[in-house]
Amino acid sequence: MHAEMARIILITGGQRSGKSEEAERRALALSPTPVYIATAHIWDDEFRRRVALHQQRRGPQWTNIEEERTLSSHHLEGRVVLVDCVTLWLTNLFFDTQDAEQALATAKADFDRLADTPGATIILVTNEIGLGGTSENALQRHFTDLQGWMNQHIARRADEVVLMVSGIPLTIKPAPTPNQSSSPQ
Repeated sequence: MHAEMARIILITGGQRSGKSEEAERRALALSPTPVYIATAHIWDDEFRRRVALHQQRRGPQWTNIEEERTLSSHHLEGRVVLVDCVTLWLTNLFFDTQDAEQALATAKADFDRLADTPGATIILVTNEIGLGGTSENALQRHFTDLQGWMNQHIARRADEVVLMVSGIPLTIKPAPTPNQSSSPQ
């Protein structure tokens, strides 16, 4: 274990709950020049235009990195990093093999390397997709399991976990106070 591991903040919630906006606000409060790791696979020109609009909205202070699979492959020491989002990253890993256990092992190993980035603050956005009913589609059930397991893995390591509901951040796991240890569980 490194002496100075990353500070991890997990922001979770449902679709359109305000997760990304909260994550961006927090990143900018911590650094005037944060890094944005976009995990989405760009499927077509329409989506490429949406990505360009999002980058313009964020502004020039952000360093934008497009990374579909290996989050830990970038030099992020001492930086404030926003990963948006875990769900799309897992989708990329899952559809490589369509094996939830293999995708989970790959994701956990990569996240653990990322979490060991010295001096970084890493804000991860994820979705709570398992709050609804159980799907009749086996592939969808396997992905929902994968998402839930990975969210738990990240939350255990996280220094702070926030649930977004209707644009309101609810603290699930409060940030440690300065005299508390932020060691992983």
